[in-house]
Amino acid sequence: MTQKDDLLEKIKDEILALTDSPLYNERIKNNNFPVIGQGNHSAAIMLIGEAPGKNEAKTGRPFCGTAGKILDELLASTGIKREDVYITNIVKDRPPFNRDPLPEEIAIYGPFLDRQIEIIQPQIIATLGRYAMNYIMEKFGLNNELKPISDNHGKVFPVSAKYGSITIIPLYHPAAAIYNQKLKKTLRIDFAVLNRFKN
Repeated sequence: MTQKDDLLEKIKDEILALTDSPLYNERIKNNNFPVIGQGNHSAAIMLIGEAPGKNEAKTGRPFCGTAGKILDELLASTGIKREDVYITNIVKDRPPFNRDPLPEEIAIYGPFLDRQIEIIQPQIIATLGRYAMNYIMEKFGLNNELKPISDNHGKVFPVSAKYGSITIIPLYHPAAAIYNQKLKKTLRIDFAVLNRFKN
């Protein structure tokens, strides 16, 4: 195992034992798994959603349900392999009934995401959905650029991380395209921007 593997494994162990989380009891009660993240630990591209859904919590894998199939299609349309990127969420445990994550849930899981970013050191962070967009843009000092996702999707924001220059690209969440085919077309156009950052 590499040092990155060890550091990411440590995060997994800490989240498994995170009894302080307001979602911990839900995980245990429903015999669910936390969803830590999956993919290349040295990925140039990191995709960040908001929280696991039912399928994700049952398997421990991010984006493995219907939204995951759309994500796979979008990645394939850009020629990017899923195994070459790293996929995770801000919140690592499933909120009940797939509701939106609460501020206190984002607050307790956010630092784990911060560490994942520092370990993996992606060149580009693509946020999926408004919660991920808001969290990452605020984290990297883009508060003045914060607008509704309908305005910010597909835009490119250069910022500085501790390890160097990176790019943030807010995208719609793939789940938004399940019932809205127009959004699927928009997502395909927005995902094409990722082509610049392929390994």
